[in-house]
Parts: sequence; C-alpha cells; structure tokens
Amino acid sequence: MSAGTIRSLLMGDKQADRVVPPTGFTARLTLFVSGAMAFLAVFALALSLASGRLADRWADELARSATLRINAPADQMADQTMMALKILRQTPGVAEARALTAEEQTALLSPWFGPNLPIDTLPVPQLIEVRETDEGYDQAGLRLRLSAEVPGAVLDDHTRWRDPLVAAATSLRRLALVSILLIGGATAAMITLAANAALAANAQVIEVLRLVGARDRFIASAFVRRFTLRALIGSSVGVVLGMGGVLLLPEASQEGGFLTGLGFRGVGWLLPLAVPIMGAAVAFAATWAAAHRTLKELT
Repeated sequence: MSAGTIRSLLMGDKQADRVVPPTGFTARLTLFVSGAMAFLAVFALALSLASGRLADRWADELARSATLRINAPADQMADQTMMALKILRQTPGVAEARALTAEEQTALLSPWFGPNLPIDTLPVPQLIEVRETDEGYDQAGLRLRLSAEVPGAVLDDHTRWRDPLVAAATSLRRLALVSILLIGGATAAMITLAANAALAANAQVIEVLRLVGARDRFIASAFVRRFTLRALIGSSVGVVLGMGGVLLLPEASQEGGFLTGLGFRGVGWLLPLAVPIMGAAVAFAATWAAAHRTLKELT
C-alpha cells in the first residue's frame, strides 16, 4: 500500500463511511476472525522461533561431541580407560577427552532406573566424553586404533541421535510456518465472505450512489477502509492477548525439555507487532478484490 492509500485509510471520508453500516454481524465477524487468527498466529510464530532455537541448540551441542563407551571386565576397566584416554589425547583434532565419574553416570541413568541405582554392583560400561576441535578428527583412523589397542571401546559420534532430532525440530518449524500461512488464508477467506455479505446487503444503496454519480472506486474504498480498520483493531487485540498467553508459558528448563521455553527471546518480542499490519494488509487485499468483483456483478 502506498503512503496516499494508508493516509486515506486512516483519515477516511465521512460521506463514504456512511455507505458501510458501522454495526451488524459483518462487523462482529470481522473483528472476531481477525482477533482469533492473530491470537493463533502469535502462538504459531512463537512455536516456529522456539523450534528454530531448538534445532540450532541440538546441532551445536551434538555436532562437536562424541562418546566413547568401554565394555570390559571389571579388572580390565581401569587399564582400558587409561589407554583410551591416552589414545584420544594423542589424536589430532580431539580438543578434550574426559572419563565420566560414577556420579555423572548415575545421573545419566537415574531418569530410567531411579536415583538410588547401585552402579558399583552393575556391569555398567565406562563412558568417556570426547570434544573435537573445529577441524575435527579422523573417525575411521581413530576407530581402527581403538579396536587394536582397546578391544572393548566403541566410538559413538551421535550422528544417529543428532540427525533425527534436528530433522524433527526443523519439521516442526516448517509446520509452524505453514500454520501461519493457513491462518492468513483463512483470515482472507472469512473477511471476503463478510465483505461480500456487506456489499450484498447494501446493493440498493450502491445503486443509488451510482445514480448520483459516485464512482465504483469511491464505493469500494468505503468498504475497504471499514474492513481494513476492523481487521487492524481485531488483530491488535488478538496479538495483545496472544503475547499475554505466551508470557504465561513456562520458561525453559532442563526438566521440562523441549516442552518449555516456547516464548519469544530478545528482539523476537517485536515480531508479533507485525501481525496486525499483515492482518490489515490481508483484509485490504481481500476486501478490495471482493468489492470490485461484486460491483462488476451489480453493473
């Protein structure tokens, strides 16, 4: 929309405004649909941004890490662990190699077996956390050396875990974006129906206006302005309620996993402010198309 069009929408024309009734079911329908769709759009946007953050976090945390699992008899576990650590520290591209303590391994297993797991009496393998540099290391060569010198060592580069998780988060982000597009399409459809109903209800008024010399552009502008402003007001209310609902969502926490932290972050709180503008633009386009199509049919 040009600056002149925006100015005309805001300033309006008192004579043209009388063409569209200020009350009625079309007004309530437009306000309700715009508010409800804006409310849903805020949550879809929050879900899209949260999914993107989740995918980036999983990719970053797992991309440069690996786990070395040592399965060996109890009397050989310490020796094989020391040998594995020695090999890892000698491997170019490995930034850090650290054997997890018994307390850390108990904490990893506690979600499945409870906090009182007697790990000392169970044949639990020793885990070694491996951090690689930006250049990375030769996984094939490291596996060959480990298989020769540490028979019970198994290197897991987290690929089978990372790729499905990142793909799931990315798919969730795409689904949220598709939801936003569907919300916009549903808003356009409902406003088109409301505009058509208002135009049909004022068919006789339109005929009289034409008889006194009013142009179709003048008549269409009256409907476009009224429905655009209704959509802007309804969307603004829906965004305020949606942002209030997002504020009530639980904050990010390790206990809640990906079910928490679905709100906006930083400048992301400014993005919902574009929803009323987009809603008004959708209403403008839908009403303009509906008005011109209906006016041609009434010719």
